[in-house]
Amino acid sequence: MKKDTTTATNAKNKNMTFIKTTEQDSNYNNLEHMSLNELLTNINSEDHLVPIAVKKAIPQIKKLTEQIILKLKSDGRLFYMGAGTSGRLGVVDASECPPTFGVSDDLVIGLIAGGEKAIRKAVENAEDSKTQGWEDLKTYNISKKDVVIGIAASGTTPYVISALEKCNSNNIITGCITCNASSPLAQTAQFPIEITVGPEFLTGSSRMKAGTAQKLVLNMISTSTMIQLGKVKGNKMVDMQLSNSKLIQRGTDMIASELNISQVEAKGLLLKYKNVRSAIQNYYVNKTNE
Repeated sequence: MKKDTTTATNAKNKNMTFIKTTEQDSNYNNLEHMSLNELLTNINSEDHLVPIAVKKAIPQIKKLTEQIILKLKSDGRLFYMGAGTSGRLGVVDASECPPTFGVSDDLVIGLIAGGEKAIRKAVENAEDSKTQGWEDLKTYNISKKDVVIGIAASGTTPYVISALEKCNSNNIITGCITCNASSPLAQTAQFPIEITVGPEFLTGSSRMKAGTAQKLVLNMISTSTMIQLGKVKGNKMVDMQLSNSKLIQRGTDMIASELNISQVEAKGLLLKYKNVRSAIQNYYVNKTNE
């Protein structure tokens, strides 16, 4: 059953009013009376709206990603900041960059309100601090060489907004990923990304469509950036870390396919040079010198 109710939120210190669509009533009611099949089908129907909303924001995503690439090419770093689900998504994307692309674990850094323990359990009032976000950034010696992206579905999280305000005053590039248009966070960030996915299936549960949208955008930003930085060859993760047997086998397959050699020879090269790209390059060098 569809509803029309909207919730207007007065954005403090911004002299503006915006509609927090992530808090609007669900387009569905009486969820507890739905069959399991109805629940799954309706959730999936709502999820189909997410990539459409993300597509509309590609121009915004492009502008921010261009800034990130420029800064990382000049020895800068990328920081994600958020609270709750938004913070966890940033931590996940940051933590996946080293194994996927072979970069240092201090190139992309995820910060969450409440610190490491907040990754697994909610930390009371952590997102409400107007000082801790900047303090967290200072522990990394944040500078104008870096880029900071605030992630908040609501676009109102004080921990994130206050940190971006301090970044702006210190000539640090700021961006954001939010799911409410014209939010205080979007007004604060120099390069805002607004993915308006509408009401959640479960009213206010922004871990659902909003979280999915944020994850899709993070995938786009980090993957596109790493490709532009030369961390991919063809369509392969040639700089990935060989942290388990699955990845060793994947690397072996890449080398065998690229060089048209046996699996045994390919694995030998991989184990010798510890990296797919290095193994391929050294194979060609050795062949040239024979």
